[in-house]
Amino acid sequence: MKFSLTVIVTLLCISAMAQDSYLVVGTYDSPKSEGIYVYRFNSTNGTAKEVSHIKTSNPSFLAVSPNQKYVYAVNENADSTGRGGGVSSFSFDKKAGILTLLNQQSSEGNHPCYVSTDKTGKWVIAGNYSSGNFSVLPILKNGALGKAKKVIQHTGSGPDSNRQRSPHVHAVYLKDGNSELFVPDLGIDKIMTYRFDNKTGNITPTKTKFVEVAGGTGPRHIDFHPNGKYAYLMQELNSSVAVYKNMGAGQLVEIQTLFSLPLTYKGPMSGADIHVSPDGRFLYCSNRDASHTIAIFSIDQSTGMITLVDHQSVLGEKPRNFNFDPTGRFLLVGNQNSDEIVIFKRDIQTGLLTDTGNRISVGKPVCIKWIPVK
Repeated sequence: MKFSLTVIVTLLCISAMAQDSYLVVGTYDSPKSEGIYVYRFNSTNGTAKEVSHIKTSNPSFLAVSPNQKYVYAVNENADSTGRGGGVSSFSFDKKAGILTLLNQQSSEGNHPCYVSTDKTGKWVIAGNYSSGNFSVLPILKNGALGKAKKVIQHTGSGPDSNRQRSPHVHAVYLKDGNSELFVPDLGIDKIMTYRFDNKTGNITPTKTKFVEVAGGTGPRHIDFHPNGKYAYLMQELNSSVAVYKNMGAGQLVEIQTLFSLPLTYKGPMSGADIHVSPDGRFLYCSNRDASHTIAIFSIDQSTGMITLVDHQSVLGEKPRNFNFDPTGRFLLVGNQNSDEIVIFKRDIQTGLLTDTGNRISVGKPVCIKWIPVK
């Protein structure tokens, strides 16, 4: 069968379009940034082009609604009342790639640093770092947010007198976007575990109530293997990764702990983000401060345990959040202090990263999310 040049070009364009996604980036306020940025990312060649941006204060973490029509951002602020943080809701126009502010509500705490949506698209959960609590906010029919319906306050402290004088909620992770809620609290060295009722927005502790981690490690972010059998916890204060077997109903049993820093590294420790690759074969962790690396681990599919593969320089400073593109072939790292996102090509077979040479210049990038173009 013969094809005209026009048909071939059209087919190639359609193929390229199918590889495009919207990249949505949250930032901290700075002279080089002023809110949330939207890019069009090409997963064929790993390039990105800015489409739009919208002003909002310190949108340090984002969540996309299940129907991809809305984006929710924390506003990581504080005041003397202890309720200075906010959560903003935006509608998202897929055709134009434009965000429009719908409204903002109090997060019922100070310095919210994490936000999640449940799989029904009816609830947003926001974690407040400084005040050590989290809130559940209803999503209205138009995507806007109602006032918080539930606020859960943590109590306690940890052995690090500088960082653990009080609770510090650092993530609110809804496993599978459903009924199990895991809340790593850096200040009290616990992963608090809850049951979430997506019909009422109610939060209740599980039977075990929490998973206690080693003192002074500071649990920060958590991710689960795609098979749901294993969990991986990034611990900020000593840059270690704890591996757990998931027993269900909020119960995690630790099976391994490894440090995420290079063996020769002697500087300050500050682990940040953690993600399992989409195929479940590799685990990646970001190390900030003087290390500025991504640790790469292979995952034993039969046990869930990890083995160090390599450390990749992030080619910048203070890698905070990072994420895989929708194809899993690229890994994008938000380097907060060097004001750019570095785009790496990921070897699917080895897990190793190579620099594409592509960069996204944006002030203090700290969160990376994706929305399909179609």
